[in-house]
Amino acid sequence: MFYFRGCGRWVAASFTKQQFPLARLSSDSAAPRTPHFDVIVIGGGHAGTEAATAAARCGSQTLLLTHRVDTIGQMSCNPSFGGIGKGHLMREVDALDGLCSRICDQSGVHYKVLNRRKGPAVWGLRAQIDRKLYKQNMQKEILNTPLLTVQEGAVEDLILTEPEPEHTGKCRVSGVVLVDGSTVYAESVILTTGTFLRGMIVIGLEMHPAGRLGDQPSIGLAQTLEKLGFVVGRLKTGTPPRIAKDSINFSILNKQTPDNPSVPFSFTNETVWIKPEDQLPCYLTHTNPRVDEIVLKNLHLNSHVKETTRGPRYCPSIESKVLRFPNRLHQVWLEPEGMDSDLIYPQGLSVTLPAELQEKMITCIRGLEKAKVIQPGYGVQYDYLDPRQITPSLETHLVQRLFFAGQINGTTGYEEAAAQTESCPVARLECSDIISQVQGILLPQPSRVAGTAGMHHNTQLGVIAGINASLRVSRKPPFVVSRTEGYIGVLIDDLTTLGTSEPYRMFTSRVEFRLSLRPDNADIRLTLRGYKDAGCVSQQRYERACWMKSSLEEGISVLKFIEFSSSKWKNLIPEVSISTSRSLPVSILKYFTIDKDLLCNNTLCEFINHQTTYESVLFHQLQEIKGVQQDEALQLPKDIDYLTIRDVSLSHEVREKLHFSRPQTIGAASRIPGVTPAAIINLLRFVKTTQQRQAAMNESPKTDQCLRDADRLQERQL
Repeated sequence: MFYFRGCGRWVAASFTKQQFPLARLSSDSAAPRTPHFDVIVIGGGHAGTEAATAAARCGSQTLLLTHRVDTIGQMSCNPSFGGIGKGHLMREVDALDGLCSRICDQSGVHYKVLNRRKGPAVWGLRAQIDRKLYKQNMQKEILNTPLLTVQEGAVEDLILTEPEPEHTGKCRVSGVVLVDGSTVYAESVILTTGTFLRGMIVIGLEMHPAGRLGDQPSIGLAQTLEKLGFVVGRLKTGTPPRIAKDSINFSILNKQTPDNPSVPFSFTNETVWIKPEDQLPCYLTHTNPRVDEIVLKNLHLNSHVKETTRGPRYCPSIESKVLRFPNRLHQVWLEPEGMDSDLIYPQGLSVTLPAELQEKMITCIRGLEKAKVIQPGYGVQYDYLDPRQITPSLETHLVQRLFFAGQINGTTGYEEAAAQTESCPVARLECSDIISQVQGILLPQPSRVAGTAGMHHNTQLGVIAGINASLRVSRKPPFVVSRTEGYIGVLIDDLTTLGTSEPYRMFTSRVEFRLSLRPDNADIRLTLRGYKDAGCVSQQRYERACWMKSSLEEGISVLKFIEFSSSKWKNLIPEVSISTSRSLPVSILKYFTIDKDLLCNNTLCEFINHQTTYESVLFHQLQEIKGVQQDEALQLPKDIDYLTIRDVSLSHEVREKLHFSRPQTIGAASRIPGVTPAAIINLLRFVKTTQQRQAAMNESPKTDQCLRDADRLQERQL
């Protein structure tokens, strides 16, 4: 073994696996001998907590290393979860038994479903979160997770060994070196460093090394990754100032109230912890030309804006908005930070001007004329690693058993507030004849699973990295979600095939099959796979998903066989043209809302309504999905050397792109920019020829054995 960044000396030693008690906290010097875990997770942010608990749920002895235990679950910037596109990710994390959705249902102060003016496939669940409550609930969950140990410590280096011959990669990670020189060994390591890799905080012209305000950056680990040959880039993001609540004139602002009833994030919860009438409102105001004037006159005092480092396109700073969209008014949402917090978060006002200019700018805004700035806004610049250097399981190409998750892959945990709208009313299905036929069609509901009374891309990547790091330890196939199965598949496929030069943000428009990948069916899509293929889902959650799936299928099946005469159909639904068929076309159900009192289950009722809304389109989309899945089924050889192989005609440019991204399937290769259709056809021919040749080689020994057996039988007969 050797410490890569150190003197390069080999250390010949063997360590037996140590079984740790369920004590949740330890210090760097607590273990009497060098500890050995199945999985080490570096970083206690949103990605790190999901990765650590996912690995533990899969049965791996897991260590979570963090600078400070008291910052686990800390919401560094935006006090909210969800939104358009991101609410889907939250539901998919929950479908795999992740934490963040359940914790949000325990900690929110304002719940709202966005985009209701459009169809349910693109609705976005969102919630304002109580920072203090979220951190408390997350730490309670983390410190009571079986098989998970939490330790304070900063990682300075990686311990590397010779690679496994059956896998690609120049070496294999086998542990970490802490700042104090102590070592911890593991079978897999997950990096969830967030903005800490050579992080730098910027306010005006002042720059200070920090991963976030008050925390030191990670320098040694960044240098190790760079020396290993990883392509490192630089990104930036920012956060708004915090304003004293009692200094704001809310009476002249546009008030936004929460939904009633509130829709929970988690499938295991019927409702959230707080009643709608007890939740806190949000308020809307806007910038004005005076804000633009202050920004434009002081650009020379803002090094963050002058930097060439790319920031988030879809959550830009106010300076970027003024420069890119001049002479416009920009929304500023005033969001509460907690039930007993005196701070307000001005969403949409991320700024890195000097502190005194920030206060001058804020007091120009309507309702904020007397506002007091408690903490100035600031920018953060940090290293990230080109995500084309990882596989769809989030394991790196260069170093075996090393996984990346979160902002280290170029994702963002920040988001801009979206328009909050209401849905249009629809008719209720109240016909007594139909009700009498539908009653009793569903299976008995099982006992309810007990629900506990930037985050979104990061949590999503965290849970997948945790699952696959654990599966790697047990030498099981990786758990990969394709573009046809979930938003998570789109997120990871975009990152690993296209890469990113700016903080990546999820949108519903990125998803080809969004009618099939709705928030309400995430459990049916992923929970069953998570239970069978990954072992990360509890038995109770699995049984609930099975019940929901069978109930949906039986409910729609019965609805399809409801029969009336054509004249009765016309009387029931005069606005819809009905054919002579006596049965009820499922497409007609989109004009109605199934009575939830009839089905005794709000979630199932909503599910059937949404499924019938898209029934006709879903059939055609299913055919498209099958075509994509056929391409994804054509696996490319893992050990193929695109730069030297001569059996396939590829241009030098295409070879370089394939060598860098190393796609695992023909489908993934076809989505890499610059890889031409002609190259894909040549690659497809090569794969099929290789498969046929391999099949013939595998068959040959069997044929020879059969001939030998026949000869022996003939000899015995003679």
